[in-house]
Amino acid sequence: MIKHWSASSHTPVLLSEALRALAVQPGGRYVDCTLGSGGHAAAILDHSSPGGQLLGIDADPNAIEATKERLQHYRDSIKLVHDNFVNLQSICIKYDFFPVHGIIFDLGLSSLQLNGNGRGFSFQHDAPLDMRFDTRQKVTAADIVNSTSEARLAHLIRAYGEESHSHRIARLIVEHRPIETTRQLAQLIESAIGRRGRLHPATKTFQALRIAVNHELEHLEAALRQAVDLLGYQGRLVVISYHSLEDRIVKQFMQKEARGCICPPGVPACVCGHTPRLKLINKKVVTPSTAEIDVNPRSRSAKLRAAERIVSQEDSYATTEDHAFLTIARSRGWRRPVLLQKIKMAFLAA
Repeated sequence: MIKHWSASSHTPVLLSEALRALAVQPGGRYVDCTLGSGGHAAAILDHSSPGGQLLGIDADPNAIEATKERLQHYRDSIKLVHDNFVNLQSICIKYDFFPVHGIIFDLGLSSLQLNGNGRGFSFQHDAPLDMRFDTRQKVTAADIVNSTSEARLAHLIRAYGEESHSHRIARLIVEHRPIETTRQLAQLIESAIGRRGRLHPATKTFQALRIAVNHELEHLEAALRQAVDLLGYQGRLVVISYHSLEDRIVKQFMQKEARGCICPPGVPACVCGHTPRLKLINKKVVTPSTAEIDVNPRSRSAKLRAAERIVSQEDSYATTEDHAFLTIARSRGWRRPVLLQKIKMAFLAA
């Protein structure tokens, strides 16, 4: 049975830090790529009032339904879309929602998913080994656990879970197939490697399976590239990650987009032609305060990184008219309807 849960009871991680990094302003347009319980979305709408607009995306249909009630006061200012953020660009084009002032990704599981929604995201609740964000997707965690070769399974657990006991876990899984529930799998892993310290021995394997089922890392890389193109001048990109694999992708992406030449070391002259598109907002990663961790222990591993969109006149616009247009854009005039349409046309033609 799916546990009833209210989205309004959830406090999002690093909320004030995320709002500050987004530089939320009245009348701004924002995209929440991981709507979840709607906590960040509600705060963005509060701070962008009057006139603020938000496009919320989530692959989990339960998240969309749970958030509708929380955001009903802003029903004229929001558009909620059941889709994966890997399709971010096409979603924004479909709903004529670009360029935008800010885009946020909160990559953690929502409380709705962790508190027992019947899809096996947490071993704290016995449920089928599903782990799909989007139930329209075919492959489940049970499919991977019960049909993947031992060698491939060990590699997956090691690569996506950073689990040093991956081979022992994979061997025991293969020996005890079929495995259909979270409790079966968690108990099997505990018997394979024992319990040490605070972290449950199944945590890393569950993470690995969830990432594999939902192609999380590949989708994140693709969505980050799309996000930069959707930002208007001085638009902000904010990402909250919860494990080293995600954070490494975000960190390397932002650093690359903030640099000029990205040629390999040793190349005598630049041949890549790369120009920076982002400016880093924080020199150091932002983490939760001790007070927040005390209230919400799940926030312990959260890391926030943020960057600001910069525009290169020479790289993006060729005509005298376009140069004049960009001067206005740099004064935030791109919010005016005529100029907004011009940016859209340039974006679609690229």
